[in-house]
Amino acid sequence: MATFTFSPAPGATEAKEPRVRAAIFGDGYQQRVGDGINNRPRSWSLQFNGSTTRIDEIDNFLIARNGAESFDWVPPSGATGKWICKSWSRSVPALNVQSITATFEEVFGE
Repeated sequence: MATFTFSPAPGATEAKEPRVRAAIFGDGYQQRVGDGINNRPRSWSLQFNGSTTRIDEIDNFLIARNGAESFDWVPPSGATGKWICKSWSRSVPALNVQSITATFEEVFGE
């Protein structure tokens, strides 16, 4: 399995959205339970800045995984995991400086 080794720019944001199953009854009563044993995947909104060469390396790494193949990565919180990146964008904010904005989603069982 490939390992993503690039460090993001400061300001990375972690989000959590637990998967929950709910049974809603006619009188408004609800029962909720976590959906599966790994029901709280993390996601990170990240930005990478640097030279064209560095951004090419990051872009090529993500292209090679094609949004489906997972990779190892250690997020800023330090809790290692397996991740996918289904979407990212590339921009040129200044001369000789480029940027990639990406969302890494945690996956389990791979």
